Amino acid sequence: MTYLSVEEAPQPWSEVVFVAIFGFGTILLSFTAALLLVRWFIDYRKTKLLAGREEQYRKLVDRYEQLASSTMDAQQRAATDLAELRTRVAAVEQIMRTVDG
Repeated sequence: MTYLSVEEAPQPWSEVVFVAIFGFGTILLSFTAALLLVRWFIDYRKTKLLAGREEQYRKLVDRYEQLASSTMDAQQRAATDLAELRTRVAAVEQIMRTVDG
C-alpha cells in the first residue's frame, strides 16, 4: 500500500510573483475605490450644504422684499398723514388770522 506524500511540491517563483502582484493590485484597486467613494461623499455633502445655503439666501431675500414693501407702504402712509396735517395746520392758521384780524 502506497501513501501519498504529505510534502507539497515547491511552487515555481512565477506563481508566487503572480499571486503577489494580483494581491497588491487588488489592494490598490480597493484603496482607489474607497478614496473615490470618500471623495464622492464629500462632494455630495458640499453640494447639499450649498443647496441649503441657497435656500436660506432665497428665504432671506423674500423676507427683505416683504420688509422693504411694508416699509415703503408705511412711508407712503406717513407722507399722506403728514400732508393732511399740513393742510389742517394751514386751515387752523387761516382761522386764527381771521379771528385776530
